[in-house]
Amino acid sequence: MNIATTPGAGDFDARFGLTKEQLLARRNAKWKQYAPDVIPAFVADMDFGIAPEIQAAIRQSVDAEDYGYPMRDGQKADRAVADAYARRMARLYGWSVDPDLTLAVADLVQATYASVMAFSEPGQGVIVQEPNYPPFRAAVTDCGRYFVPLPMAATETGYTFDLAALEAQMTPEVRILILCNPQNPTGRVFTRDELAALLDFAERHDLTVISDEIHSDLIFDGAQHLPFGALGPRAMARCVTLNSATKSFNIPGLRTAIVSFGTPDLKAAFERRFPARVLGSVNAIGIDATVAAWDHGDAWLTGLIGHLQAMRDHAVARLRAELPAVRFRVPEATYLCWLDCSDLGIEGTAFDFFHDEARVAFSPGENFRPGADKMVRLNFATSRPILDEILDRMVAAVRRNIR
Repeated sequence: MNIATTPGAGDFDARFGLTKEQLLARRNAKWKQYAPDVIPAFVADMDFGIAPEIQAAIRQSVDAEDYGYPMRDGQKADRAVADAYARRMARLYGWSVDPDLTLAVADLVQATYASVMAFSEPGQGVIVQEPNYPPFRAAVTDCGRYFVPLPMAATETGYTFDLAALEAQMTPEVRILILCNPQNPTGRVFTRDELAALLDFAERHDLTVISDEIHSDLIFDGAQHLPFGALGPRAMARCVTLNSATKSFNIPGLRTAIVSFGTPDLKAAFERRFPARVLGSVNAIGIDATVAAWDHGDAWLTGLIGHLQAMRDHAVARLRAELPAVRFRVPEATYLCWLDCSDLGIEGTAFDFFHDEARVAFSPGENFRPGADKMVRLNFATSRPILDEILDRMVAAVRRNIR
C-alpha cells in the first residue's frame, strides 16, 4: 500500500466527499428512500467514495471477468476472509483468533438471527442493550424468544450498563446476552472494567455473549476498543464475535461479514443448527473487497476517522450553540449521535417534525427503544456542506415552529 497516495484528515473530504447530485444519482437506499428534497441522515451508510485499495481489488475481478466459483491461495475463498480477520485482530489488539473457528457470512443481521437460534430455545430470554439497533430486538422476537432489556444509564460523560436493573430481571430462562460495542445508537466504547463486569455477570448466569463489533474501527480520540473475546480465556469460552468491514469501509452492498467462535464447542453448537449450506457462501467480490480493506485500507481509514471526528465536533458545537435544548452525549465512536429532543416542545414524533418541517430524515428514536419518539439518531458521516445543510434546516425548523 502506498500511504503517500492516501489522504490524511485534512483533505479526506475534498478527495472522497460526494456532492448531493452525485449521491442522488446512486442507486442506494439512503438517497432513494425519501423524496429528493429530503436530506437523509438515517441509515448507517456514509457519503464518501471508497478506499482506492478496495476499488483496485474489485476492478481486478471485473476486468478479468472472473466470476466463476472462487478460490484464493488454493483454498475456498471464504477462508481468505477468516485469515484477514485473524491478521487484523492480531495487529490491532494482540488478540489471537483462530481462522478455523471463523465463518464468513453475508450479513451480520443474518448472523445475529442464526446465533440467537443456535444458542437458545424458543421461549427463552435474550438480553439486549436498550436503546438498541432495531434488528437486535427483531432477532429476539422473530425467533420466538423474549426480550430482556439491559438499560443504558445516562451519566455525565456517556451511557453505561445498569447491571443492577438487569439482575432484577434474571431467571434461568435467560440464555444469551447480545453486546453491541461500540454501541449503536449511543456511540459508547466500553472500558475494560465495564466489559470485565459484564463477563462476571455472564459467567454468574451462564450466558452466551454475542458481541457485535461492527463499528470497532471507528474510534475517536480518548477511547480505545477492546474486543470482548480479548479479555482472555474466560471470555472466549462463551463468546461469539460478529464483525465486518462494511461499516468502517462503506461497502455494505458487498455483503461480507464474519462470525468468530471462541471455542470449537461453540462453533460445533452453531453448526448443528446451521450447517454451512444453510448459510450459503459469500460472493467473490465481497471477499476481495473485505480482504483489501482489512489488510491494506488502514491509511484511508485514518483519513476517514479524522474527518468523522471533525464532523462530530462541528455538529456538537453547532447543536450546543444553536439548539441547546437538544440533549446528547458526545459519541466516542461510530458516526452516529443519539439526540434527545424532548425539551424542544415538539408535537408528535421528533422524526415526523424534522422530516416534515426541515426535510431531513433521521432514524426514529422509537425504533431503538419503545416510547423514545422524541429522540432521533443523526448520521454525521457526510461532507461538511451537507452536514451544515442538515444543521441549518434543523435550526430553522425549530425557530420557525417552536416558541
